[in-house]
Amino acid sequence: MVKAIRETRSKFLKVKCPDCEHEQLVFDKASSKVECIVCGRVLAEPTGGKASIKADVVASYE
Repeated sequence: MVKAIRETRSKFLKVKCPDCEHEQLVFDKASSKVECIVCGRVLAEPTGGKASIKADVVASYE
């Protein structure tokens, strides 16, 4: 019997806020609006699939 190994296609992204330059982790398929915890600027908005990232992506983690 062969077991299928499921590979994740989603990632966590480290993004930098363009206003205050604070870095935080964001899920790339976020289903709700993500705001910067320091200044409140919107960093990601849901689009029904992958989120629309409104900040600079610094790194990607699987």
